[in-house]
Parts: sequence; C-alpha cells; structure tokens
Amino acid sequence: MPHPTVELYREILSATAIALTCLAFLPYLMGILRGSVRPHVFSWIVWGLTTSVVFLAQMAAEGGVGAWPIGVSGLFTLSIAVLAWIRRADVSISSVDWVLFLAALSSLPFWYATSDPLWAVVVLTGVDLLGFGPTIRKAYQAPRSESILFFMLMAVRNGLVVLALEHHSVTTVLFPATIGLACLAIIGILSVQRRALAQTGHG
Repeated sequence: MPHPTVELYREILSATAIALTCLAFLPYLMGILRGSVRPHVFSWIVWGLTTSVVFLAQMAAEGGVGAWPIGVSGLFTLSIAVLAWIRRADVSISSVDWVLFLAALSSLPFWYATSDPLWAVVVLTGVDLLGFGPTIRKAYQAPRSESILFFMLMAVRNGLVVLALEHHSVTTVLFPATIGLACLAIIGILSVQRRALAQTGHG
C-alpha cells in the first residue's frame, strides 16, 4: 500500500498537470470564440478520440490520479472539436485525415481482441505522432505561427503526468512520454528557426 505522503505527492503533481492543461487550452478556446482561431475540425476529432481512449487505457492499467490530466485533455480536445464545428471552422477532410481516424478507431478492436490496453495505446500514440507531422512542418517553415509557450506547457504537463502515475508500465507511460518528447522537438525547431530568421533580419 502506497505511503500517504507519496499519494499526496502524486495528487499534487496531477493537480498541477491539470492546471497546466487548462492554462494551455483555455486561450485556444477563447480564440475560437473570438473568431481569431479556426481549428481543423476533423484533426481535433481524431486527437479527442485518441486522448480519450488513452485515458481509459491508463485507468484500466491502474494509472490512477496520474491519468486524470489526460482525461481532462480529452474533454478539452473534444470540446474544441465541437466548438469548431459549431463555429464552422475548417471542416475540410483529406485522405490522410481519414487514415488517421480509421487507425484511431482500430485501437478499440485491438484492445478487445487482446484484452490488453497496451496495443490500443501503441496504436493511438502512433496516430497522435502522425498528427504532429503538419505542425512540425509548419514550425520549420513558419516558426512565428506557433506558440512556444503552448508546447512548453504541454511538455511540462506530460512530464508531471508520468511522475504522478500510480503504476508505471509501458501502457501508462508511453503516450505522455512520447507526446512530451514531441513537444520538446517542436520547441527546439521553433527556437532554431526563429534564431535563424533573426540573424537574417527577417525575425
């Protein structure tokens, strides 16, 4: 049985991670309401699906309080998808979007067939990483168009999630650790490209 102090430590880390999640997503939601942000609806549906199923898989694998921030992220992500649809944001759907969506849905049969949430998490982590592709390309080509602060908050949040997990296994750790590293990679690209622009007088 975990020591009460350890439990409190995990709860504090989880609460901090949830606060960072809110801090990262609320400005984005406000931007949609103001009309200054027009997210791609289908992309956010895919991300909402992957994040929500990963949360369920983490809970099934005894992730405990450390999984809660992922659940909150799932709610925020699905809310963005719904709000974007209501506001008639970008509703275009490409063949790649459909591939990612079907890949995300395939995680559920994997989970059911194997009775092991690990395979669902592996598939969903891969889908989420593929979803980072356009953002990485955009960060390289137009580094001023992305927020370093957002990715910093998400990187720190995912680090706290890993620390707050009650049970550490590939199933519980893979998704937050991988997405945290992807956020760090984007921060690195943005920083290098912005520095390059500044040196050439275009920053």
